[in-house]
Order: sequence, then C-alpha cells, then structure tokens
Amino acid sequence: MEIAVGRGIQTLAHCSFFPFTVKTIDRTSFTRSNNGWLAKKGPGSAPSHQRVVVVRAQNRPTWLPGLDPPPYLDGTLAGDFGFDPLGLGEDPESLKWYVQAELVHARFAMAGVAGILATDLLRVTGISNLPVWYEAGATKFSFASTRTLIIVQLLLMGFVETKRYMDFITPGSQAKEGSFFGLEASFEGLEPGYPGGPLLNPLGLAKDIKNAHEWKLKEIKNGRLAMVAILGIFVQANVTHVGPIDNLIQHLSNPWHTTIIQIVFGSKS
Repeated sequence: MEIAVGRGIQTLAHCSFFPFTVKTIDRTSFTRSNNGWLAKKGPGSAPSHQRVVVVRAQNRPTWLPGLDPPPYLDGTLAGDFGFDPLGLGEDPESLKWYVQAELVHARFAMAGVAGILATDLLRVTGISNLPVWYEAGATKFSFASTRTLIIVQLLLMGFVETKRYMDFITPGSQAKEGSFFGLEASFEGLEPGYPGGPLLNPLGLAKDIKNAHEWKLKEIKNGRLAMVAILGIFVQANVTHVGPIDNLIQHLSNPWHTTIIQIVFGSKS
C-alpha cells in the first residue's frame, strides 16, 4: 500500500520511530494507479521545488510495530515476528536448533498446563483425592518405588530424546525400516520436529507439512502462551502455596481485594 502525501509531513521521513518505509520524489502532478497515488511529470510542465513523500506500509507483522526484523528472521519460520534481541539466531545452525528447542518446550508447557489444571480441578471439586500439583512428585506408589520410577523415566525419555536428536542431525534417518522397532509406519515422520502417523496425528491434521504453515503458527502461538502460563503457575504456587484453581476461586470470591497486588504486598509485610 502506498500513500503519496504533500510537503506538510515531509519531516516524517526523518523520524526513526515512523512505522513505514518512506521515500521522497519530485512532484509536478499526481496520478493514481493500482499501487496508490504517485507523482508524475506531465508534458511541458515546469520544474517544481515541491516534494512528495511516498509512504509504503510494512506487509509483515513484527513484535514491535515499525521495527525492522534482523535479516536472518525473514518470516519463513512459523511464528517469526522478528523477535531476537540477543541475536541468538544469527548462526543458521544455531537457529535450527533453537527452533526445535522452542517447539519441544512449547509442547511440554501445553501438556503441563493442561495436566495441572485438570488434576487441580478434580482435586478442588472433590471428584478425586489427588495431591496439589507441586506435591505430586512426593507421592508414593505401591506398584513401584520412587527410584524405580525415576530410572524408568530416564531410560524412556533418554531413548526418545536420543531418537529426536538423531533425526535432527540427519533428517529422515529415523524413518528407515527397522530404526524404531518396526513402528516407523505408525509415526510417518513428516519433518524434524513434526512426527505424524496414527499415533501422533490421529486426526490427520496437516498431512502436507510443507503447506501447513497455519497449523504450525497456531501450535507455536499456543505453546508460547502455555510457557508464559506455566511460569505464572510456578510463581503463584511459590507465593500463595495453593493451586491455580484455588487462586481463581479466591480471586472470584473477592475480586477487588484478592489480586496480585494485594498478595505481593501482603507477602512482604
């Protein structure tokens, strides 16, 4: 979108915070095209000292309007809004790894938030006698000792994470026959970070992963929201020593006097 404006706002071209790409051109007359209002010299027109500012709005959304994203974040990645204040993605190989790391953390956060809220709701409503989420790790089970559970979890998670890392290093290597106990067809790896098949994609969503940008964007947006939410749950538990559902009930029972401000200042006193 282009907008040709008069001399009156020519100074905007020198403003560093102006969220548009701005250029100035000589003007003797206006003409309108599909690209907007542009300046055009007519036949026999005299030279003019007037100037026109042509403003082109950015087509790509960024995390801060008007901010030019770094060149290595060109918008091709799902959820790329040009946010990298520390420059962690300058190295292409590091950028690939950070993309996978964010994706895995996002998925763990979404599973964690859903698990915490579901179990806390069952506990508060009395449907099940479950411990509050931050005490669940201390629960003793009759079918196995804590040491046994830790060892089993380390072995299973270690195996899965090793397979994921090997597929990241050599894409497609873990889809070869015999590489996953004969279960390769049940996963149908689409690309690193996006396994599929009836086990991990039972609804058959985004089978064409190369053209599934919208699904990838939705996932990473929800994942980032979940990471912020899980951080909030951690902080709430540390300050209030209750679960998120209890926090919500307390706030709704007295919304004007049970807020983060009263809780933080009350804990300091």
